[in-house]
Amino acid sequence: MTAEFDYRKTAKQVLDIEKAAIDGLYQYLDQAFNHACRLMFQCPGKVIVTGMGKSGHIAHKIAATLASTGTPAFFVHPGEASHGDLGMIGKDDVVLALSNSGESSEIISLLPVLKRRGLSLICLTGNPASTMAREASVHLCTRVEQEACPLGLAPTASTTAALVMGDALAVSLLEARGFTADDFALSHPGGALGKRLLLRVGDVMHRDELVPRVGLDTLIIDALLEIGRTGLGFTAVVDDQQKLVGIYTDGDLRRTLDHKIDLHHTSIGQVMTRSCTTAHANMLVAEAVKLMEEKKISGLLVVDEQQHPVGAFNMHDLLRAGVI
Repeated sequence: MTAEFDYRKTAKQVLDIEKAAIDGLYQYLDQAFNHACRLMFQCPGKVIVTGMGKSGHIAHKIAATLASTGTPAFFVHPGEASHGDLGMIGKDDVVLALSNSGESSEIISLLPVLKRRGLSLICLTGNPASTMAREASVHLCTRVEQEACPLGLAPTASTTAALVMGDALAVSLLEARGFTADDFALSHPGGALGKRLLLRVGDVMHRDELVPRVGLDTLIIDALLEIGRTGLGFTAVVDDQQKLVGIYTDGDLRRTLDHKIDLHHTSIGQVMTRSCTTAHANMLVAEAVKLMEEKKISGLLVVDEQQHPVGAFNMHDLLRAGVI
């Protein structure tokens, strides 16, 4: 029986229902959404996000997304709030409360205290006629026509809609603040993402004698020895003033062999690639990775303002650094 069940058919139905739930949100992007964004944008304190049950899990994620994209925020459990954690909420804060029914008793019990403190309350619910919607400073509707759960019991499409609306708030605020990749990096210092956003090319490149280089008149065979010495898969080609004039790579070697060029009697200047992509030491590693992907190359030479090679690195160096 189980082996014959069409799991994929059910999965497609779930995706269709949840897609419809997201599409339905467009109608709720009205002036209330603008008002909610302004309250959070102008908030001198923090955005306190709260929710119970599955809405609480979504609230956790929304708080984390806000915090990592320039809007100070954290999650407060509504049950714990009634037993002392309300002290975490200051007079300059804004509260964002989630409940699909809009009748979460744990949140409703907090409303009198929040109102007494004069806090702005943004409620995100699926029921515009609910208690939370009526009591809110701003109500954001996330009503869905049906849950993906065939029983209509497990929060599925409704939590997806709430999550997407939360992302819409966070990204709208991100753009309004002019939040940059550098700002993002400061709150994401760990892991490969943090390294890509914080590390500079100068932190990962080879320097000094580890930068492969040969002169224009160097024979190809000797240039290959230089490539082998550093193991980067390429060498810089420099003129008499030690300025970069080209590069010779493993790919160039294959083309050289295809043309049956004499490696022992031909200078590197005759076969090198003259227009080569370079980086500078202060470039973010993230930019360098993007550049390498666009150009479909596995390594880069690093030059100074006078076009002197001062460094070199390849994908293996980025892997060792934990960047990719």
